[in-house]
Formats: sequence, C-alpha cells, structure tokens
Amino acid sequence: MRSESIVFAIAGICFGIILGWVIGTQQAARRGAPQAQLQQSAAPAPATGGNAAAGGTRQPPPLDEGKVQSLLTIIKSDPKNVGAHVQLANAYFDAERYPDAIKWYEESLKLDPKNPDASTDLGVSYYYSGRTDDALRQFDYSLKLNPAHPKTLFNQGIVLAFGKRDLQGATSAWQKVVQLAPGTPEAQAAQQGLQGIAAAQGRAPAPAPAPGPSGG
Repeated sequence: MRSESIVFAIAGICFGIILGWVIGTQQAARRGAPQAQLQQSAAPAPATGGNAAAGGTRQPPPLDEGKVQSLLTIIKSDPKNVGAHVQLANAYFDAERYPDAIKWYEESLKLDPKNPDASTDLGVSYYYSGRTDDALRQFDYSLKLNPAHPKTLFNQGIVLAFGKRDLQGATSAWQKVVQLAPGTPEAQAAQQGLQGIAAAQGRAPAPAPAPGPSGG
C-alpha cells in the first residue's frame, strides 16, 4: 500500500472546506443556478495527482529511473515475480505516472489476484486518472478480498464524496473505518471527513456504530 495514496494525501486537507464545496455545488445544481460552474475551479482535480486538491501548479516527483530499470530486469528474468511487479507500479505511482502504475498493478493482480493492497492502489490510480467508476469497482473488489480493509474503505469514501458527490455513501464508508480501525491514521482522517460533512450540513456528527463480533 502506497503511503502517497489518497488516505494520506487528503488527511491534511480541511475536510470542512472541501466538503462544503461539494455540498454547495449539489445545492446549486438542484437550484439550476450557474454557481456550480463558477465553483468548479475549487474542486479537487484527481487526474492531476494526489496534491491537486490543494490548488496551484507543481511538478510531479521525478521517476526513479534506476529502480525502474532494475525492476524491469528482474521481471524480464522472472516474469512471475509479483513483488517486482508491485514495486514497479509503486515507483510509477510515486512519480504520479498513473497510466504506467495502472499497467503494472493490473499485471501484478493477474499474478496474485488476492492482494487487496495492490488492488486498492490500482483503484487510487484509476481515480487520479479520472476513472472514477473504475476506481469504485476496484475498491469493491478489494473489499471482497478483505471487507475490513481500512485504507480501501477510506479511499472509497473519498471517491464517493469527491468523485460522485455521494456524501451518504462516504459517511457510511468512513463510519466503518472508525469502527474497524480505531486509533489508526485512516480512522483519524475518516473522523475528519465525518466532522467535515456534519459541519458543512450544520449538524452534529453521528457516532460511529459499536464494533460488532469479529469473524473467524
């Protein structure tokens, strides 16, 4: 799982401001006002990378060419080396070259289709490439592999909120994170998201559901 995935990229952003924009554009759309178009530039721009939501232009991190060539050599001599495939995808992800990351995450999942971390990173890469529906489908696949995977659930909430403006779905996903992984960075970020939604809607945040019995 990449530390640069949405879960950490979004954690430092003010959820109240961004979710306020989401709710504002929803309301403007319902009124049929042109305000939503005027606010479009304030929206997160997933296709340009993990820090795009903070605004402004910047250069993506450089690709580690030496690492890439080393991993390609390993894959050439050992085509079924899953770890090398994932590391290569990670290298491209770190450089925000998401189409290349997608290629190698997909290849890694052909070799190891039961890896929820690689699957979720693939979903994040889809989202940053503007493929919101593909991202959500990939997160669904990750959750079939591990229904309690906190990074998947958090990222699912991000994409539902910012990609689909589905705040109810985002709330449900983030409540699961708080329930399943209390005290983790994902839970703390999810709680920020829940507080942001509640503040933007002018209500108190709903408490997370009590933990249920764990499965075998």
